[in-house]
Amino acid sequence: MTRPQTTLVLGCGIGGLVAANHLRRGLPRAHRVVLVERAERFVFAPSFLWLMTGLRTPEKISRPLSALDRKGIERVTGEIEAINPEARTVRVGGRTLQGDQLIVALGAELAPEVVPGLAEAGHNLYTLEGATALRDARLKLRAGRIAVLVSGIPFKCPAAPYEAAMLLEYDCRKRGIRERVTIDLYTPEPGPMPVAGPEVSGQVRRMVEGKGIGYHPGHQVTAVDPADQRITFADGTTTRFDLLVYIPPHRAPGVVREAGLCGESGWVPVDPGTLETRYPGVYAIGDVTGIPLPVGKPLPKAGVFAHGQAEVVAGNIVCAVTGKGKPRRFAGDGECFVETGDGQAGFGSGNFYAAPAPQVKLRGPNRALHLGKVAFERFWLFEWF
Repeated sequence: MTRPQTTLVLGCGIGGLVAANHLRRGLPRAHRVVLVERAERFVFAPSFLWLMTGLRTPEKISRPLSALDRKGIERVTGEIEAINPEARTVRVGGRTLQGDQLIVALGAELAPEVVPGLAEAGHNLYTLEGATALRDARLKLRAGRIAVLVSGIPFKCPAAPYEAAMLLEYDCRKRGIRERVTIDLYTPEPGPMPVAGPEVSGQVRRMVEGKGIGYHPGHQVTAVDPADQRITFADGTTTRFDLLVYIPPHRAPGVVREAGLCGESGWVPVDPGTLETRYPGVYAIGDVTGIPLPVGKPLPKAGVFAHGQAEVVAGNIVCAVTGKGKPRRFAGDGECFVETGDGQAGFGSGNFYAAPAPQVKLRGPNRALHLGKVAFERFWLFEWF
């Protein structure tokens, strides 16, 4: 048997959680799996859309990380202060942790402060606090204008702003105020989910506009005036709002940037198949990575990719440590549900590593796919906790 080894998993989003679980299942107990996370609870971010419209509570979509203790996953709770990828060490609360392998799964840092006035003026769809506040704020709106704003690219969960707009539209109809409410979506993107290709992008746009939602691509926000409730864009145009829902700018976490892990894209470059960084034994998975595709755009930031990458990296570490099994490569396959309101959803799936461009198809929307998403949420939380 090889000497006992330690794998450090940094971050407990979808990627970190899946990686830690797979490592613990695959490695003999003599080998340590150490999960470093600042929070005490895991929150299933894909359900923020349902939380936003009052269909979920925070308790329903979160789980205590203490549930991992009984599995033999060691937890270190605290803010990561420094990462040394060459030495494969991490400093947390003044304590230095040493790993034989290091998996960086710290996600994207949300930075609403990059846009003046944004945080003060609206509700951040990508945080538990923001989605909860939006749930309550929407009930106060009886008439006026809802603006859904994408404030920068890239951003995680490419379908989310479109789903949010359609679910809010449905919510307004359920509450009998739709005729008095205008809904508009503004984004710097040229079209919805552009990496998925023109066919899928066009389908999503037709879904959105078919519900009477104004769609405004090519709009880069520069500032928001909370007092005047007005958004200013780079081309000099402005628009007002009564309720603002925003996707904040994203960037690699400061501790990752300070460690010298980021490349020219601002994200961590990795081998597309193994997810290994330029440092031996150091891997990065999920939203923190920047993986260029043959089409010239980066792999989207989405939980499905973090999940798949986590399985590959954990499996390869288990293979290397135990000598059992065969090494795998991440193939770029992904899928996601697209909630459209009215108890329906679409489902997109395909291969994003395909050349010369991703091969993605979008089915639905229909009732069965919505029920599929409900079942997936329940199964996912059960599976990992």
